[in-house]
Amino acid sequence: MKKTMHLIYTATTETTGGRENGVARSMDGVLDIRLSDPASSGIGTNPEQLMAAGWSASFASSLLQVAREAGLNLSANVRIHAEVDLSSNDGAFVIGVRLVVQLPGLERAVASILIEEARRICPFSRATRGNVEVSFKIV
Repeated sequence: MKKTMHLIYTATTETTGGRENGVARSMDGVLDIRLSDPASSGIGTNPEQLMAAGWSASFASSLLQVAREAGLNLSANVRIHAEVDLSSNDGAFVIGVRLVVQLPGLERAVASILIEEARRICPFSRATRGNVEVSFKIV
């Protein structure tokens, strides 16, 4: 049986230049940032920082959703520490991700189950599955 997909939102940005002294802007004007290479002393952010912020926010929302569906109330202090690595592998650039998850007040076993379910539904986790090495740690 074919499922019907319903569009919820489209983010639209335009970037001039690249990670070295580029500028990225959203079409609604909310996002307007300078870009810089992570190895430079530039004043802008970089794609890896943006990915870390986006993925951690998306994963936190996914955790809240699976907790609600399980009848659990998560603390307002849910915290996701995200690290996105940019590496070179035989001349090709690759990324790796580490997410450190704090779920105050939950037993480790319950937290593990929620994390696995969130991994299943998180759009960033789904989009990168099999393409990006990702590790999770519960603290």
